[in-house]
Amino acid sequence: MQGIAASARKAGQVIALVPTMGYLHAGHASLMREGRRRGDLLVVSIFVNPTQFGVGEDFAAYPRDLQRDMQVAAEAGVDIIFAPKAPDIYPSGYQTYLDVEQLTLPLCGAKRPGHFRGVTTVVTKLFNIVMPQLALFGKKDFQQLAAIRRMTADLNMPVEIVGMPIVREADGLAMSSRNAYLTTAERATALCLSRGLRAARLAYQAGETKVTALRENVMAIIGAEKAVAIEYVEFRQQHSLVEVAHAASDTLLALAVKIGNTRLIDNCVLGEEN
Repeated sequence: MQGIAASARKAGQVIALVPTMGYLHAGHASLMREGRRRGDLLVVSIFVNPTQFGVGEDFAAYPRDLQRDMQVAAEAGVDIIFAPKAPDIYPSGYQTYLDVEQLTLPLCGAKRPGHFRGVTTVVTKLFNIVMPQLALFGKKDFQQLAAIRRMTADLNMPVEIVGMPIVREADGLAMSSRNAYLTTAERATALCLSRGLRAARLAYQAGETKVTALRENVMAIIGAEKAVAIEYVEFRQQHSLVEVAHAASDTLLALAVKIGNTRLIDNCVLGEEN
């Protein structure tokens, strides 16, 4: 992979990278299509990264289907699928990790200790292996995107980070590989996330800026679903992820819940349409 990347760069080609854990869906395909538009060589990495899963999380159960992924990638115009094995990325004796300190403390970082250290480490390794000029990430994992932007800026990495809009099903459910875990009833229940986001955005547009009131509204909608366990409903400044008391157009509303055994996240920026 490094040899191919070095040759492509020497030939003046722009390498676009879409890092994924596989089990590709239409959200991933939207990243690939934008990467195809922007790059000369489009690389998709497929690697279920063990270092970003905590004890008792779903590493072993995470859905995998490389043959299906290859078809989705081909349809999106991908040139190369880079699908290493864990020992290729973390050989015997491996002991170097990268940590973005403050941005990874709240939200999912508080609930999943060590998760973002695994994310930023593997993304750094992918950047070193694939050598892209640009990399594309979905905004559904908003905190991940913020951490990668910070990491890239702090370490002077010559990679443009492109954040892409959340892709939703027709009924509003944010696309996620983990949606495959949901039963039919659980999937219907999961629509409370997008309903809560929509209600908060409409309330903000109608003039409500007090975070306490906005949160109560969202909590009431999600909490009405008996099968949902709320992890967090938080309002934060979208770049710093600092908590805010009064909402503004750049305020991020981030949600995390568990429905049965499935953990789902979703978000919106109150002043934006998507």
